[in-house]
Amino acid sequence: MKKEKQVFIIGGDARYIELIRQLQSLKDIRLTLIGFDQLEQSFTSLKQSNIEDIDPDIVDVVILPITGTDEKGSVEVVFSNQQIQLSKEWFNKLKPSAKIFTGITSKYLQEVTNAANIKLFPLLNRDDIAIYNSIPTAEGTIMKAMEYTDYTIHSSYVTVVGFGRVGHTVARTFYALGANVSVSARNKKDLARITEMGLQAIPLHELKQNVSTCDILINTVPAPVITKQEIEQLPTHCLIIDLASKPGGTDFSYAKKRGIHAILSKSLPGIVAPKTAGKILADVIIKLM
Repeated sequence: MKKEKQVFIIGGDARYIELIRQLQSLKDIRLTLIGFDQLEQSFTSLKQSNIEDIDPDIVDVVILPITGTDEKGSVEVVFSNQQIQLSKEWFNKLKPSAKIFTGITSKYLQEVTNAANIKLFPLLNRDDIAIYNSIPTAEGTIMKAMEYTDYTIHSSYVTVVGFGRVGHTVARTFYALGANVSVSARNKKDLARITEMGLQAIPLHELKQNVSTCDILINTVPAPVITKQEIEQLPTHCLIIDLASKPGGTDFSYAKKRGIHAILSKSLPGIVAPKTAGKILADVIIKLM
């Protein structure tokens, strides 16, 4: 008889509800939830537990939130008041065959999993998940743009900073809505592709010279690229939407000083389309398990 895999979901946001549903339907796994005790929708057939009550030696799979852990091992919890801390000693007690899934990794997670010789899977580093996730991210960005502006996206001047998997989809989506789209990137190959798509290509080092008419500035680069120099050139009605992982790539304090509305819109897939985003995660995790 095949032994059941012991799978533990520790924390997570709304997209994890669909992830739980998908995993719950599988045979040969025993699912335990940690950090979901205040979830309005109960999973009555599943075990809820505390991290202190889990014997690390029985764990086959750990699924962490998209945000992983901070640099002290704390896990972000949405559906509980539990304080969840995963210590280095806890990871060391896991068996070598255990697998750890996270959205994004951190120096702490890399160090503790390397020290314990355990496989770590940073899911958002995968092209398939990042590209699929870029679709609800683009839709969420449109939602934010409509919410925080009093003009149409059509005919607006939109600048997207970064031409990775998210930047590509966001630029194409806003262009399809009739916006005048510019894209700023560092790589010459990306600049050529941007031009081929019929968009205005802006070398990243020339960004500040090309934003004086910008209505919506969208950053996807997880580095300080929307600095004081760029913000000084923006019109005061411009909306900045920063899609990069926390803390983003925008000087938010200077934007506020100039009276420019700047928002950090992290984890948009989990906000605008949690069911779709959860299914994307589940499909890949099931394959990797």
